[in-house]
Amino acid sequence: MSAAAIVFDPLSEDFARDPYPTYAALRAYSATSGGAPWYWEAGDMWLLSRFEDVAAAAVNPKCVRTLDGIKTKDEIDAERRRANWHDMPHHQRFVQASLLDSDGEVHHRLRRRLFGEFTHARIQALRPQIERHVDHLIDAVAERGEFDFIEDFAAHVPGHTIGRLLGVPDADCAILRTWSENIVQYFDIERTDAKKALAETTTVEFYQYLLTLSDERRRAPKDDLISRLVAAYDSGDLSEDEYISTCMLILMAGHGSTIDVLGSGLHALLRFPDQMRRLRDEPALITTAVPEMFRFESPLPFFHRYASEPLEINGFTFGKGAKLGMLYGCANRDGAAFAEAARFDAGRTPNRHLAFGGGAHLCLGNHLARTDMDILFTRLLRRFDRIELEEAPIYRRGLSVRGPRVLRVLARPA
Repeated sequence: MSAAAIVFDPLSEDFARDPYPTYAALRAYSATSGGAPWYWEAGDMWLLSRFEDVAAAAVNPKCVRTLDGIKTKDEIDAERRRANWHDMPHHQRFVQASLLDSDGEVHHRLRRRLFGEFTHARIQALRPQIERHVDHLIDAVAERGEFDFIEDFAAHVPGHTIGRLLGVPDADCAILRTWSENIVQYFDIERTDAKKALAETTTVEFYQYLLTLSDERRRAPKDDLISRLVAAYDSGDLSEDEYISTCMLILMAGHGSTIDVLGSGLHALLRFPDQMRRLRDEPALITTAVPEMFRFESPLPFFHRYASEPLEINGFTFGKGAKLGMLYGCANRDGAAFAEAARFDAGRTPNRHLAFGGGAHLCLGNHLARTDMDILFTRLLRRFDRIELEEAPIYRRGLSVRGPRVLRVLARPA
């Protein structure tokens, strides 16, 4: 396949409905070009599409998140202006300079600070609270018989879980979801001035909220993450920028992506009713069905890295400063890595999917997201003996997101 034959339009409705033909074309191009990835001129980046390429880049220490040490300050400032990342001081201070967008010792230090908060044991301690909350949500929709799974159900799960972990009052979870979405939307490729203003204004509101909550925890500490982060900030172990950006990142990172994979996970079961029946008959398969949901429709299908120095990935050499677009959603449908990759298999094993990234930037919240999904789908299938699509779902547009915006279903209680 020639480079010119590929049409890559991640903001189109066609791509939102089904990006996988485009992804297949990108993989086919690499397979027939000696392993060279396709260069996306509009995004000024090489798109890594094959599983072996994305997996190799994810763990390569020369693939970094920032241009620090790669380009001069003037060059970085010019890059920010071209990408419309400039003139938004609070967003630049707290969102663009977080654990997610740091490398080296700063990244390792911040990650060590949080690692113990996201262990399997600590997340499992939250399980009874999550179960009660999910049961309450199911009770609220059970009598209706028809509802939007996203807005009426899934959207209310991750905020509650993350809020309990961090120490945010339940009453504030709804506004935190709105703030998170307003800020995160600016990470995608459509960066209009209106979206820019929304992201900056919301970051200021979020910042002021966290300052107030921090003062409350200083007066009355609790056994929660924000109390421990406040103590680390007050002792000098974290700067104010590191403290605030870490709180924001935790609250933002798991909101939209978890809502997306909850929605696409249910849609996968509805598209493959034999697998839904299989999961009903063998509830223990939830341990393999959840990873398959992440593989089948990766909620964060794209991430970028930069080559900190010239590097080779599976025979292709990238120059210093090259931008690598890592298409996790594409790699997770690679038939060279997964048998019947286009089929949802609730019992798939092994399942070495890349939905959580890899290497130094492996997602810290993966236990939390998987626990939410384990609880939700186990209880949902137990409470409803029939779930059907009411109408075709509407998927979100963008390169960095993958999940239904609307998923209307009909459900009959058992």
